[in-house]
Amino acid sequence: MKAGRKPRDHGPYKVKVGDHDLKFTDAVIDDPTPTGRQIIEGAGFRKAEEHLVFQVLRNGELEELRLEETTDLRPGQVERFLVFPSAESFRFDIDGKRLEWGHKVISGRVLKKLAGVDPAKFAVWQVIPGKDDILVGDTDLICLADAGLEHFFTGVPQTTEGGAA
Repeated sequence: MKAGRKPRDHGPYKVKVGDHDLKFTDAVIDDPTPTGRQIIEGAGFRKAEEHLVFQVLRNGELEELRLEETTDLRPGQVERFLVFPSAESFRFDIDGKRLEWGHKVISGRVLKKLAGVDPAKFAVWQVIPGKDDILVGDTDLICLADAGLEHFFTGVPQTTEGGAA
């Protein structure tokens, strides 16, 4: 939005709606303060009660938007949401940041994206108390439905590339 310009009080507003793989598509919402239900239905999903919607905040964190809770689209930037066909969410933390997820499994690549790191340059590990941490590959799926909070961290993997022989 240009400086000094007032936000629009009427739609349509373009939003991005993603899935558990963080693949986003465009959706159009007319209401400047839509409910979670309107986001779900605007993205083409039926039976909003059987879905969860999370707003992707500017800092990369996810915030669940209840069905009748509203969000403000007027500030002018394209808002991003994640919609899951699920009635329950799963908590985990990565790099000390606690997040909620709407699917019982999550891939290593999605974990990297949610952590805000370059997936090509960083690796992600699952913390296993009392044991060695486990390197999680991009396509590895980690179950978040087990008892307890899953913990992950990212870092640059060690390499021997370019070392002296």
